[in-house]
Amino acid sequence: MKRILITGGAGFVGSHLCDRLLNEGNEVICLDNFFTGQKRNVVHLLDNPYFELVRHDVTNPFVVEVDEIYNLACPASPVHYQYNAIKTVKTSVMGAINMLGLAKRIKAKVLQASTSEVYGDPKVHPQTESYWGHVNPIGTRSCYDEGKRVAETLFMNYHQQNNVRIKIIRIFNTYGPRMHPNDGRVVSNFIVQALRGKNITVYGDGGQTRSFQYVDDLLNGMTKMMATGDEFTGPVNIGNPGEFTILELAQKVIDIVGSSSKIVYEPLPSDDPMQRQPDITLAKEKLNWEPKIPLETGLVKTIEYFDQLLKES
Repeated sequence: MKRILITGGAGFVGSHLCDRLLNEGNEVICLDNFFTGQKRNVVHLLDNPYFELVRHDVTNPFVVEVDEIYNLACPASPVHYQYNAIKTVKTSVMGAINMLGLAKRIKAKVLQASTSEVYGDPKVHPQTESYWGHVNPIGTRSCYDEGKRVAETLFMNYHQQNNVRIKIIRIFNTYGPRMHPNDGRVVSNFIVQALRGKNITVYGDGGQTRSFQYVDDLLNGMTKMMATGDEFTGPVNIGNPGEFTILELAQKVIDIVGSSSKIVYEPLPSDDPMQRQPDITLAKEKLNWEPKIPLETGLVKTIEYFDQLLKES
C-alpha cells in the first residue's frame, strides 16, 4: 500500500484519480481549496478509512509523509482561470514549488499535470513534445498557459539540481462525469445547452479542431506515467489523437441528446487556438498507452451524468 497525495483531488480529474488509486489498494490524501473542486465529487469516499480530505491551498506549504504526489491543483477552464489571473499563476508556480520542495524533503515521486496549453496556438500540427509552443505571454489565457510552462521549468530544475523524481504529462482536452456544469468548456457547455433545449453556442465558424479524451483514458496514462522508472521524466502528451471540429462535436451532442437545440455563432475569443491534436508516439513507446474510448461512448456516459445532475438541481 502506498500513501499518495493528490492536490486538486476534489476536482473533475482529481476525484476520479482518488477513486482509481483507492480501488488499487492505496491510501489517498486529497488536498483541495474548493475553488473549482466540489465535495460532492468525493463525498462517497469519506467513509473509506484509507481516504483523507484536507481543505488546503497549494500556494501555502503542506507537510505530510507520502510515497507519491500527483500535482493537479489549478483551475483548468478559461472561465475559472481568468476569474483571478494572479491567483492562477500563483497556484501553478507556488503550488509547483511547494510540492517539489515536499517531494525533495521526503524523497517522493511527484507528477505534474501540465497541459496542451503550453503549445499555445500551435504552428506545428499535430503537436509533439519537442515543440516549444506559440504562446502570447500577455494574453487573456497567459495566466494559465505561462503558469503551466513555468511549472514544467521548475520540475526540470528540481530534477536536475536536486535529483527530485519527477514526471510531467501534458493533458489534452478531457471530458467525462463530474465536469463542472458552468466551467465554460466546450463539452460541458454543449451538453448542458442541449439538455436544456437552449441554443448551442459555437464560437467562430466552428471549424477549429479539438481532440477529446475520456477521463478513464487519461487516468490510465497518468498512472502508467507515474509507474515508469526514474530515467523517464517526460514531458509526454496524454490525449486522444482523434480530431474533430467544434461543429462536429455540437452535432454529435445534439444527436445523442435528441435535442431540438439550434446552433448559433458568437465571435471567437482572443488567443483561442485553431488546432489542437496530440502526437502520442512517445506515450505509445514509453508507456504502452493509447486511448481506447471512442468519442460517442464517452459522450453517452457524460450526458447521462449531466442529465441526472440537472434533474437534481
